[in-house]
Amino acid sequence: MFERSVIIVAGGSGSRMNSSLPKQFLPLAGLPILMHSVNVFRRFDRSISIVIALPEQFITQWRELCLKHQFIEKHLITPGGITRFHSVNNALVMVPDHGFVAIHDAVRPLVSVETIHTAFLEAEHYGNAIPCLQVNESVRRVEGEMNFPVPRNSLKLIQTPQVFRTALIKKAYALADRHDYTDDATVLEATGEKIHLVKGNVENIKITHPFDLLLAETLLKEMLPSGS
Repeated sequence: MFERSVIIVAGGSGSRMNSSLPKQFLPLAGLPILMHSVNVFRRFDRSISIVIALPEQFITQWRELCLKHQFIEKHLITPGGITRFHSVNNALVMVPDHGFVAIHDAVRPLVSVETIHTAFLEAEHYGNAIPCLQVNESVRRVEGEMNFPVPRNSLKLIQTPQVFRTALIKKAYALADRHDYTDDATVLEATGEKIHLVKGNVENIKITHPFDLLLAETLLKEMLPSGS
């Protein structure tokens, strides 16, 4: 059995949510969004090691929320950096070199246990596994004042958790010569590794705007077992 870890990146603010609270702390069905993200990884594997990357100025607030909600799930905290890249890099130091690590956006609390399971299982065979969905809408590319259709069957929507052989992703972050990557698969790809895509779950939305929170409330009621 390989050792499993997860880094939950919680570096967002509440600006696009029109909130003074960081969006990962906003309530969803009575709990901060971040707690739902932690809980789903615990449901997947009770022994998984959890590292949360938080902006340093919000760490005390997170601990206060844990006390308020009697949230006792074991986890480590590391200060985030000025970009997502720096936050993940800080957290990777706290993850063992062997085994596999998932890197997950805190504001994707509706990832399914099945998606997490598939990503870890496939990563064991391919070294990495990146959840994605097929694009269903028509898509156009804009170039200046012109725009052109793009075949949607050649496009995928990328999700998290992105799971990697830990040694590979640590090496990729150590070799990276730029810090503006938008996801971890791109960091790994820069080393020449082939990216392996797996099926995600449609409910695994990224909560960014107020509408997303309303949608998440509805989806969560359908996803959680009765009485949860």
